[in-house]
Amino acid sequence: MHPWLKAALAALSLLQLVSSRPLMSTSPKLKLSEITHRIQQLNSGVQVPCNDTRVAQVAFTDRKLSEQELLCQAAAALTSVTRCRKDYEPLITNLQSLHRDTSCSLSDENEIYLRNFLPELGNFTQGMYRHLATLAAP
Repeated sequence: MHPWLKAALAALSLLQLVSSRPLMSTSPKLKLSEITHRIQQLNSGVQVPCNDTRVAQVAFTDRKLSEQELLCQAAAALTSVTRCRKDYEPLITNLQSLHRDTSCSLSDENEIYLRNFLPELGNFTQGMYRHLATLAAP
């Protein structure tokens, strides 16, 4: 086998391994970035996986709720998606690690389609990312 072919196969295998790993990172800023990127990936497809699934609506604009509470509610809402669980597991994992064991209650009184929930979650996490970036700026 040619050395360049071996190298190409090795690179392809490595790429496949990296892309199949769940989104795990350490810094909150990186986790928020990964969540936003994953949402963009899901939205860039022909159709959001399980887009017609209804999830509890999270009031991301409610200033009375802490960011931790909203992250917890978002994770709880996505946890209810069972049909396409593997598509949303990386988001759930990062959301859960960001809310640091905050317990939350989430009413399913108001529901929203997943295809509408994801952009709201993306906007919220982008806002948190920008806020962290301004705090870190000298």
